[in-house]
Amino acid sequence: MRVLIVDDEPLARARLAALLGECAEVEIAGSVGDAETALGLLGDLSPDVLLLDINMPGMSGTTLAQRLGARKRPQVVFCTAYENHALHAFELGAVDYLLKPVRLERLQEALQRARQRLAQTPRETVSYLHGRLGGEQVRVALSDVVCLLAEEKYVVVQHRGGQLLLEESLRQLEEAHPQELIRLHRNCLVPSQRLIGLKSLSDGRVLARLSGTELTPEVSRRNLPNLRRLLRMG
Repeated sequence: MRVLIVDDEPLARARLAALLGECAEVEIAGSVGDAETALGLLGDLSPDVLLLDINMPGMSGTTLAQRLGARKRPQVVFCTAYENHALHAFELGAVDYLLKPVRLERLQEALQRARQRLAQTPRETVSYLHGRLGGEQVRVALSDVVCLLAEEKYVVVQHRGGQLLLEESLRQLEEAHPQELIRLHRNCLVPSQRLIGLKSLSDGRVLARLSGTELTPEVSRRNLPNLRRLLRMG
């Protein structure tokens, strides 16, 4: 079972890593200091479980859990110093709620609960986009995509490894992946899991903040209400 540690305190991350070292059949997928970084790495690291702090700079742990929505993988185990978030945590579908300092016995119990849930849920199939690169047919996992931009007769896919050209239109891609792609404007789609916020400029324009990249595509006024609603709903 692969576990990703998400906590803004280095000592807390180190303690959890040490405890995980004493747990059977557990692999540490990574250890990061903020929720936005964790969100951007989910596609690359493919963790089965998040050990997730709640109060962190920027995106909170509960907001990240909301962004994961109905996903069955990764399972979320909150690790926090505060008792007062427990009810909300379980409403978000957390498998357990551990108070710091985390004890080995409670961590093992939480991981066992997560293991039982995961055993009841098959892994989600990976969605791929197929296109051309240097005249060759290649594919890229949708989880690695940053954005899709319409340019003349092609769609340019910006992804972690570079770029890819697709012959499908944005509309065709949007219809093929309605739960995974959202429209920012008529020439741009992004994976819904990458949208982490909106930035308003003094000239009235609004830019999208995306996880795992410094790109900030512009949002059209037509699509702005839908994006704000998605962010509120997590």
